[in-house]
Amino acid sequence: MNGAQVISRILQRKLKLTPPLTRNVVVQRDLRVPMPDGVELLADRWMPRSGGDGLPTALIRSPYGRRMFGQLLARALAERGYQVVIQSVRGGFGSGGTFDPMRQERADGLATLDWLVRQPWSDAIVLYGVSYLGHVQWAIADQLPPQVKAMIPIVTESALTLEFLRADGMSLETPFAWGVLVGTQERSLSVLRQAFQGRRTARALNTLPLREADIAAFGERSPYIQDILAHDADAPRWEGFDHSHRVAGVTVPVSSVGGWYDIFLPGQLRDFKVLQENGRPARLTVGPWTHAQFTSTPVDEAVEFGLAHAHGVEPPHRAPVRLYVTGEETWRDFESWPPQGYSPRRFHLGAEGSLTSEAPAESSVDSYRYDPADPTPAAGGVRMVEDGGRVDNTALEARPDVLTYTTPVLDQDVEVVGEVSAEIWFSSGVSHADVFVRLCDVDEEGRSWNVCDGLVSLTDAAEPQCAVVQLWPTAHRFRRGHRIRVQVSSGAFPRYARNPGTGESRATATAMVAADQTVHIGPARPSAITLPVRVKP
Repeated sequence: MNGAQVISRILQRKLKLTPPLTRNVVVQRDLRVPMPDGVELLADRWMPRSGGDGLPTALIRSPYGRRMFGQLLARALAERGYQVVIQSVRGGFGSGGTFDPMRQERADGLATLDWLVRQPWSDAIVLYGVSYLGHVQWAIADQLPPQVKAMIPIVTESALTLEFLRADGMSLETPFAWGVLVGTQERSLSVLRQAFQGRRTARALNTLPLREADIAAFGERSPYIQDILAHDADAPRWEGFDHSHRVAGVTVPVSSVGGWYDIFLPGQLRDFKVLQENGRPARLTVGPWTHAQFTSTPVDEAVEFGLAHAHGVEPPHRAPVRLYVTGEETWRDFESWPPQGYSPRRFHLGAEGSLTSEAPAESSVDSYRYDPADPTPAAGGVRMVEDGGRVDNTALEARPDVLTYTTPVLDQDVEVVGEVSAEIWFSSGVSHADVFVRLCDVDEEGRSWNVCDGLVSLTDAAEPQCAVVQLWPTAHRFRRGHRIRVQVSSGAFPRYARNPGTGESRATATAMVAADQTVHIGPARPSAITLPVRVKP
């Protein structure tokens, strides 16, 4: 058994893949793909050693080079009925031109398709890939040649990083770490450096002012990092990033795979909903995964869904929406997103940390002090670090800058599937403050496990106002004997950037102002979380 076959067996066991048709695959390296402006992009072609010509082609376009994703994705598909073309996007890993993240993928993607359909060995095409490798699919999705038979975008969405750059809630950790990754990935011994780089990047996020954090992280200026710090989602700098207007024009079948703790989930669900509303053939799978968790599902979809459409047949029937219901820990099928049969139900924050279906009859307030110099930390949730996903929130909730509101013990199961939001009446000792809301499941032992969360930034917080917080969507069952809990705080650092409290740009702020924060409760200011609920006996 050679080294390649050993890798194949390790991946099959680790990801629990179905057995391959063959382990004997070959790679043609450094195919040159011409762009209209004369630049050439390099691609590798993976295929079975015999019989590769004419097999359906999976097209993968990557900013991370061709070797790692070749072993992770291209090999698995080439062993299971595809030939695979994996291409390095412009400006990286041997491809010509200059890398300008996400701005050039439409023109280059369309030119790559034009080249691919002219190759005598290529016939039916399936677009495939995760994260950035999925976003490039949406960049060309409304102008596909007839040879493209399906799309499989995985943990991705049509507008990608713009959710991170909201003016009313800037995510910091993910786009900053990505800027460091693409800024260092072609350095010598980059794979060996990653463990050390992660710790250095984490320390750099504490840098003041933040515009110096790229130097602290890897010793040089990053145009991308400077841009994310200086420009919010609506800035002209990001023109061309958002391909959400193309989704309704997609005509090929689409199978989207996402995770409840994935960084791109809200946009991915939005894209799927647009497909359904426009009558496009689409299906959706959402599991209990973070962004970087790999399972067999993406490969299974490539085989079951992608190959079927490439061969001109319908895949095995299943419901359009398949969701993993956390808490129940099982897969369930639905007809749409959000599913029918779930009604919005308000759970009101009350005095002494209570959470009830009935609005409180009397007014009260709860206060805490938030200090951005000692920010409320992120714990689990929508992160790409090792402790992302579901974690025990006991230590977080013991902090004095975190409020909790909890129901009595449930006498029946409560199932929550759909969009979650909160309305928190809030004021601060400073005008600029953040409101972070987290939904948790408290088990019989009293451990609190995060379900979903969200943050909004306020710019006139000195006077009481209603902070509307859109939490991540979810599918979760709160078991009988458990309790529903809501956390309220003013940050989750470094997932979200610290709010300095001064109104100064996060890129340039050096002063950090601590302030007393107040949550208002009662009939005049009814703070509540709204859950899409179906009660189970």
